[in-house]
Amino acid sequence: MVIYGAARVLLVVVLTAIIHGIALLISSPVPLLISAMLALIVAFPLSMLIFDKLRTNASAALAEWDAQRKAHKEWVQRELADR
Repeated sequence: MVIYGAARVLLVVVLTAIIHGIALLISSPVPLLISAMLALIVAFPLSMLIFDKLRTNASAALAEWDAQRKAHKEWVQRELADR
């Protein structure tokens, strides 16, 4: 999960640098915040395509964690019901 999140953040940073660099090359002053917002919009769908395996692994890890959490919650409820 952490790796997937870090990869998405890195993608936004790289896209921001590319967009801002292109704006500077064509002598069109664009604020860095605008470049970052555009990079964020582009990164959302792009990350789903580029990081497909990481996204699948993160979803599986979350599903496993949720199943463990539910099992623990049921165990606690059973233990409390026996008292």
